[in-house]
Amino acid sequence: MSEFTLTGLRIVHRVATAGSFTRAAEQLGYTQSAVSRQVAAMEAVAGAPFFDRSRRGVALTPAGEVLVRRATEVLAAVAATEQELTGLRDRLAGRLTTGAFPTAAMALVPRAMARLAADHPGLAVAVEEAATPALLRRLRNGRLDVAVVGVGHGLPEYDLGGLRQTTVLRGDLLLAVAESHRFAGRGRVAVADLAQEDWIAGDGPAGEPQFGAWPTLPAPRIAYTARSWPARLGLVAAGLGITAVPHLAVPALPAGVRTVAVDDDWPGRATVAVTRMEASAQARAMVGALREEAGRLAARAEDEWGTRAAG
Repeated sequence: MSEFTLTGLRIVHRVATAGSFTRAAEQLGYTQSAVSRQVAAMEAVAGAPFFDRSRRGVALTPAGEVLVRRATEVLAAVAATEQELTGLRDRLAGRLTTGAFPTAAMALVPRAMARLAADHPGLAVAVEEAATPALLRRLRNGRLDVAVVGVGHGLPEYDLGGLRQTTVLRGDLLLAVAESHRFAGRGRVAVADLAQEDWIAGDGPAGEPQFGAWPTLPAPRIAYTARSWPARLGLVAAGLGITAVPHLAVPALPAGVRTVAVDDDWPGRATVAVTRMEASAQARAMVGALREEAGRLAARAEDEWGTRAAG
C-alpha cells in the first residue's frame, strides 16, 4: 500500500478511540492481527508511528494525533456524502407536514419523525400542534399530510368521512401524583379513593383531548387549571393536586411525579393517524413510523410505569 485508505483511517481512528488494539478489533469485528497490519501499513505511508504501546493500552504520538484529527474530518465527510447520496436515491424525498394534538406531540410524533429522518434522509418532516378540529380542517384543505388525533370516550364525534383512519395506539389513563402523595406507594387505587382529591385539570381549546379529573369520578374538586402539560405536571410535582395522564405520556413525565393505576372499566381513547384516502407514499411512511414508535412507547411506558409505581 502506497497511500492512505478509508479502511486504514477507520481502523487507526477506532484504535485511538478504543484505547487498545484488542478492543478496536472486537468493536470492528476484525482479528487483532488484521488491525495491527492495517495500522502498520498506514504508519509506513506516513513514515512515522502513530501509537506508543504499553501494558495499559496505547497513546497517540504527535503523528498519530495529526492523523486521527484529520481522519475524524474525512470520515465525517464520507458519512455525510453517503447520506446525501442515499437521499438522492430515496423515492421518499420532498416535504411532509404532520399535525398532532399536544399529548401525541410530547413523545410519539417526535420519535416517528426521527425514524423517518434516519430511514429517508431526503424527506423533510414538519410538525404542527393543534386541537383535533383544527387538524382535520388543515388536512382536508391540503395543509397537512397526516393528522394525529384522539378519539373515544368523552370526545366529540369528529367528522372523519372520506378520510383514511389508522389506529396507532389504544391506551388507558393513569393518575399522576407527587412522589410525596399518599397514593405514590400504591400500585392501584379504586375510583372511590379519588373523591376527596384536589385535581389539576386541562384548559385547552374546545375539541382538544383534555385530561384532568378521572372521567368517571362524579363532581371532582378542581383546584387548578392549566393549558400546557408542563404547567399541569409542575403543579402535580409541587403537591398541589393530581391529574390523569394517558399511558403514552409516561416516558415524558418529569422528576417528582409518579403514576398509579385506577381500577375502572372506563372504555378509554385511541390515538389515530388520519390521512386523505389517496395518501402519498410519504404520508403512508409516516403512518407506519407512528405505529412502530407507538408500540415502542407503549412497551417503554409499561416498564416505566412499573418502576414508578414500585417507587
